[in-house]
Amino acid sequence: MKTLAALLAMSCLGFGASVRADDAQLEQLAWLAGCWSAEGGEPGTVEHWLPLAGGTLIGVSRTVKGGKTIAHEFMQVRRSDAGQIVFIALPSGQSETTFVLKSLDTGSVTFENPAHDFPQRVIYRRTSPDRIVGRIEGVRGGKLQGIDFPLRRIACDPA
Repeated sequence: MKTLAALLAMSCLGFGASVRADDAQLEQLAWLAGCWSAEGGEPGTVEHWLPLAGGTLIGVSRTVKGGKTIAHEFMQVRRSDAGQIVFIALPSGQSETTFVLKSLDTGSVTFENPAHDFPQRVIYRRTSPDRIVGRIEGVRGGKLQGIDFPLRRIACDPA
């Protein structure tokens, strides 16, 4: 009985350690959480990321032109059922697409889906504590193309 209890305790400790290791990888993206305004964009053009909770970062973006919302996107960064860290994008008027983590370090993350039309890569890079650059890139018409979205941190309150 003591041996069974010891084995159960050890297996639970081992399981807990692996869960924490998984969360630690996602926690490296803590710099993404917050409210961001598009530099050079119209007021209201923003991207908001909730902090990591329940194993998921959740984001939403809105693009405003001419005083009207012309696009929005719902996003998630989480571990898939297969155990991979993924970026899931659901842009307005399009189908949901999943991009798999390609690289992650202290100030940047790259997700990739080579089978997607465009983009094939989604990249976030922290350039300072209050600035990030979102980037989408991929091959379109046989040429590598990329679009940068420079963002600056703003207060999350609506006032």
